[in-house]
Formats: sequence, C-alpha cells, structure tokens
Amino acid sequence: MQGVAKQCLKQSGSLLRRLAPAAADALRAAAAACDGPAALQQRAGFAAAAAAQPANAMALIRELREKSGAPISDVKACLQSCGWQLDAAYDALRKKGLAAAAKKASRHAADGLVGLALAPRGGGAAVVEVNSETDFVGRSELFRRLVSEAARAALGLAAGGAGGGGGAAAGAPRELDAAALAAARVPSPSGYEAAAAPAAAPDAPLSEACAEVAAKVRENVRLRRGLALDAPPGGVVGGYVHMPVGLGLGRIAAAVALAPPEGQTLQQVDEAAALASEIAMHVAGLRPQYLSASDVPPEVAASERALLTEQAAGSGKAAAVVEKMVQGRLAKWAQEVCLLDQRFILDDSLTVRQLLQQRAAGLLSGGGGGGKGAALRVAGFLRVQTGEGLEPAGGSAKGFAEEVAEMAAGGGRP
Repeated sequence: MQGVAKQCLKQSGSLLRRLAPAAADALRAAAAACDGPAALQQRAGFAAAAAAQPANAMALIRELREKSGAPISDVKACLQSCGWQLDAAYDALRKKGLAAAAKKASRHAADGLVGLALAPRGGGAAVVEVNSETDFVGRSELFRRLVSEAARAALGLAAGGAGGGGGAAAGAPRELDAAALAAARVPSPSGYEAAAAPAAAPDAPLSEACAEVAAKVRENVRLRRGLALDAPPGGVVGGYVHMPVGLGLGRIAAAVALAPPEGQTLQQVDEAAALASEIAMHVAGLRPQYLSASDVPPEVAASERALLTEQAAGSGKAAAVVEKMVQGRLAKWAQEVCLLDQRFILDDSLTVRQLLQQRAAGLLSGGGGGGKGAALRVAGFLRVQTGEGLEPAGGSAKGFAEEVAEMAAGGGRP
C-alpha cells in the first residue's frame, strides 16, 4: 500500500509542475482584465514618481520639515510638485500656509500670552498681546518665540516715536497703532535668543510672522494689541510679569513709570527701576483703575455716590447720618480703585503713596528727598491681561492679590 501511495504522490507532483506556469499566466491575465485603464495609469504614475524621486529625498523632506514646521504630508507634496527643489518648495509651503492662516482668521482666539519688553536702565516698556485658540498652542515654544519677537518689535516701534498715541502725557501709557504694529519688522535675535530658531524670518512684518506661526500650529494666531509706556523726563519705567512662562512672557503684565519731584533728579536709577517693578507687581495684583481720587472721572464718581446713597437710605437713619455713611464708603471705594490710596501688596502697613515718600530719601539727589514735601511721583501705569474683554473674567482680584502676596512672603519672585 505504501508503494502505491508514493507512486500517486509522484504523479500528482509532476502534474502540478506542468500546470503551474499556465495557472500563473491565467491569474495574471485575470488581474489585468479586472484592472481598468485608470488603475493601470495610476500604477504607471506611481512607478514614474518613484523613478523621479532623488536619492536624497528623505534628507530633503527632513530639512524642509525642520525649516518650515509643516506636516510631512504637505512637505512631501510640495517637494514633488516643485521637482524636489528645496527653495521653491519652501516658498510654496509659505504661500499655502498664509492662505490657510487667512481662512482661520475668523475663528475665535481668546487664549495666548502677553509679552513685556523693557528698554535698558528703565528707559521704557512695551507690552503686546498675541492670541491663540487654545492654551496648548499658547504655551508652545514656537508661540512663545513669536510673542517675544512681537514685544521687542513693539519696543523698537515705541522708542522710534512711531506707533501712534503721540498725544499722551509724558509717562502716560499709549496704545500703539494696530496697522503700524502689524507692519513692524521682526528684530534679529540677540543674546540668548540667538541660539533658538526664530518664529519667523528676521525683518518680516509681524502680521506675516503671525500667519506663518498660524500655519504651523494650525490655529488662528492674532496680534491683538500693543501698548507703550515711555519714561518721563528724568524718570524710569519698571515692569512685572505674573507667573512667567519665559523671559517677559505670561498671562498678565504690568509696567509703572516713576518720576522725581520737580527740581530733583534720580541718583540711583537702577534702584528706582527696581521700585517701579515692585509697584508694577502691585498693579498686576490689585488692578487699580485710576492713579488717585482726583483722576476719577466726575461721571464715575457721581454714579458711585448715587449707588451708595441708595444703599444707605435703606437703613432708615437720618439724612445727616446717611451723608456721613456715603462719604465714608466713597473714601473706602477710592482706596480700592486708586493706586496711590491702595495698601501696598508687599507691605500693607503702607499705602503706595507712603511707600513713594519713604523710598524717595535714598533715590533722589542729595539724599534729602524723604521729607514730607518730597516723594517720587507715579507718572503712569498700565496692566494687560490675556483675553481681557474677549471672554468672561475668571477668578477674583482678591484671590490673585493673595497669590502674589504669598509668593512674596515665600522669599521668591515668580
């Protein structure tokens, strides 16, 4: 029986070997018959593309990907359409990115960062707000570089006397013209920034830099506003960023301009700038709306008085008593909204006004500035918060003030 089985197997194998070539040919013919002209043309195109791809294709893809930050699929497609010419593909990617950014411009962007740039030795400050759609993009390295570049560009614009707001008093904050800010050029990196790749090509307009970053992060990126605070004659400017995520970058920034009293000069400029920075921390935390009670607009004071009078009238007390209650509450309200009357955030035994008088002695000419009639003067201040006016405010001023005070008490600055 075993011999018969072996013989049958030999005959079957011989038959299969004779039939195999014919079966393979039949299968190939059937496959070709199933393929239409479109499928055959597609396969021919793939073969041609593979043949046209240069030997260093992967190196070109990698280089363009690092240079542009675009997705690999877009990088490869642009290289193929441009005949694997790197510069042409980069230009094509930029045009594609700018077009995509324009489409995203209508999307709501209320997150992001503010950037603060300070001139040497308290010479001035500029603050910009750049918005993104999400906090994730807002804290990315690329976005942080963009905001830093925008702040330095705004400082250069303000220092050159351009950017609008020229009617502001010396030391008062001024808003930079939106068109001038968008056209301001990205400054060349310097110092530690020179080691990092810029967010956009140096000397590119800020509007184009925002569009390039928007194309890379695939979100709407918007340069919302810029403000400047110039040092008053003989004075200094100091700044503060709350919980920074980089040098001069965070969600809240403030700046304060200090000036000496008339007839005196600042002898300790760096120390005066440091004091201005401390008061800027106070401004960031307590959100003063006015410098002093005399700066409150009459209509605002009248509205507050009417509200307090209505509240006090419900007590049922005599008119004279009600008037005293209103006067007391108005004074308390002024202490809450006027910078000079607020308790200093780092030492609540002093008001900001008292602090300026106390610290004047060591900063003014002759060291005799500590008398009752001499005090440093706040020429102006500003405070910028990310998304301010774009979304419901979260948290409370009191909670934020406590947070700053706790940081100061801990011996370290954020």
